[in-house]
Amino acid sequence: MEIRSMNELIDICTYEQKTIGEMMLMMEIERSEKDKETIINMMEERLIKMKEAVDSGLIDGSAAPSGISGGDAVKMNHYANQEKALSGEYIRDAMTFSLATSESNARMGVIVATPTAGAAGILPGVLFSLQKNDDTRYSDLVMGLFTASALGYVIANRSFISGAAGGCQAEVGSATAMAAGTIVELKGGTPKQAVNATAIALKSLLGLVCDPVAGLVEVPCIKRNVIGTSIAFSAADLSLAGVESRIPCDEVIETMYRIGNEMPRTLRETSLGGLAMTETGKKVKERLFRKSCEI
Repeated sequence: MEIRSMNELIDICTYEQKTIGEMMLMMEIERSEKDKETIINMMEERLIKMKEAVDSGLIDGSAAPSGISGGDAVKMNHYANQEKALSGEYIRDAMTFSLATSESNARMGVIVATPTAGAAGILPGVLFSLQKNDDTRYSDLVMGLFTASALGYVIANRSFISGAAGGCQAEVGSATAMAAGTIVELKGGTPKQAVNATAIALKSLLGLVCDPVAGLVEVPCIKRNVIGTSIAFSAADLSLAGVESRIPCDEVIETMYRIGNEMPRTLRETSLGGLAMTETGKKVKERLFRKSCEI
């Protein structure tokens, strides 16, 4: 069994009367020749690692080795606990958990690349927000990871997920799209609605450049992860309400591929353009370079 497009994914799910997550699990059993229990246990291990990254980030307010990130998750968690957030419980908590995960990554902690390290905060942020606010079971979160895997699988094979290849649209964009579709499925939406949410989220981030300051996936990457969680919930809400993307998901993915190929090299993770070349960005790079030379 091979899934080559989002349309094909919807058709297969409809024919088999299964969710996207269930279809991905079936495909993995077939491809890996491992039994169902083994594969589910392996995915659960990844979910546990995500939770560990979130928990670590919420209590560790120390700076990353670079000195340009760290401590924001603790601030956001304190703010969230005051119940003053304008964005509501789901997005508030998703943003907090996303910050925690991304800052754990910046401190060289263990994270799960979903689909890349630079975009690793979005899916954990969304999943553990659903767990907190809906009391979603761990077993359902594990199946959510299979859903995200299927959506990411199609995106990766039809376009790219690397910032160096296609800009941040390929990293944060893909992760946000995966998260949006996963939210829909975990909230009881159909495979068609999940794919529709994927399209809405991804097209909202088309053209996003990859311009990490000093070449580190911290600034502006971490805060883009945070914003990605809010886009994921917005796209999921739109789809669950019956609002459809006028451009089909497969065409959105193809568009991302074309935009990535047309994007200048300076805006594809080289740190030669965008925010990396602001006065502040250049000063950060110079400081870090001097520090490395002194060592």
